[in-house]
Amino acid sequence: MSAHYEYDHEHGEVHKAPVIAMAVVALVTIALAASVSLGFVDKLSVPSEARAAQGTAAVSERALRFFDEESGAVRIEDAATGEAIARFEPGTGGFVRSTVRSLAHSRRIRGIGAEAPFALTLWENNSLSLRDDTTGKSVELGSFGATNRAVFAALLKRDQS
Repeated sequence: MSAHYEYDHEHGEVHKAPVIAMAVVALVTIALAASVSLGFVDKLSVPSEARAAQGTAAVSERALRFFDEESGAVRIEDAATGEAIARFEPGTGGFVRSTVRSLAHSRRIRGIGAEAPFALTLWENNSLSLRDDTTGKSVELGSFGATNRAVFAALLKRDQS
C-alpha cells in the first residue's frame, strides 16, 4: 500500500528568505569558481612554490633517517653523523610515525629504498617542512598544530656540548 500525499497550493506558502539565501550561496560559489578558472585567484597554494616565489630561505636544515626497530620503537638518526637523536617507543610518537610512514609509502610504491635521508627544514617565515627529495613529496608540519610541529622542531636542535 502506498501513501499518496496531496499538496494544496492555495494554502501552502514558500518562505522567500531561505530561497534567496540559497540563491546567494549558489551565486557566490559560481563567482568564486569562475574567479579561479579565469585566473583572478590562484588555484592552490603550494608552500614550496610560494617560498620560492617570495625568496624565503632556509634558516636551519637537518638530514634525518628513520628506522623501525624490532621492539616497535622508531629511532631517528642524524644522517650526517649516524647519531641517534630521538626514539619513540611503541604507543608514543604517533604523529612522527604517521608522517614518516606516509612519505615512506611514496618511496615504496616507486621502488625507492630507505637509503636517502629526509630533509627537515625550518624556513625564514617560521614554517617547518619534512621533505623527501627522492619522491618530491613534502609535509608542511605546521599544518598539524603547534604540539605536533614542536616534536619535529626539537629534531632540528643539535647538542651544544
